[in-house]
Amino acid sequence: MPKTADAMISDLVGTFTDPIIVYPGGWGDTLPDWLKEAITLERLETNIIASKGEEPAGTDAEVCAYLYTAGLTVPMDHDWSQIYLYVATMTYRHWNKGEMPADIAVDSISNYQIGELNRLKSWLYHQMVKARQEKDRAGRRQEREGMAAQKEAEQPALFEF
Repeated sequence: MPKTADAMISDLVGTFTDPIIVYPGGWGDTLPDWLKEAITLERLETNIIASKGEEPAGTDAEVCAYLYTAGLTVPMDHDWSQIYLYVATMTYRHWNKGEMPADIAVDSISNYQIGELNRLKSWLYHQMVKARQEKDRAGRRQEREGMAAQKEAEQPALFEF
């Protein structure tokens, strides 16, 4: 189903304002600035791809940020370690941050790991959209409450007890 103009505008605005989804544990503020910028630029690329009809998903940089914070919080098994090193290798290369050291660079992953990576990208995208929608709802609710309070303050009381 094609997206409406409002949905496309919301996605474009969300590119710059949506939160970066990180693993809970308090490490989100340690993300490097270059990675935050990469996330924004990759989100723009994703919006262009989605406008052509492809299903939107999280980006490699977003996966890198999420798995970076996850790795600082909990131990990762072999598959997730490989996925993280693969995405980190690709992200470093894409954004010209140098080469990953040869002993940890991962240039390919198994089909199972690709499936898990795609599942994580989809989950990250949906979490980001969910956060945007909740923020929009809270803003509308606050606006309604403010208007009701203003109306109540402006309306004179007929009876005061």
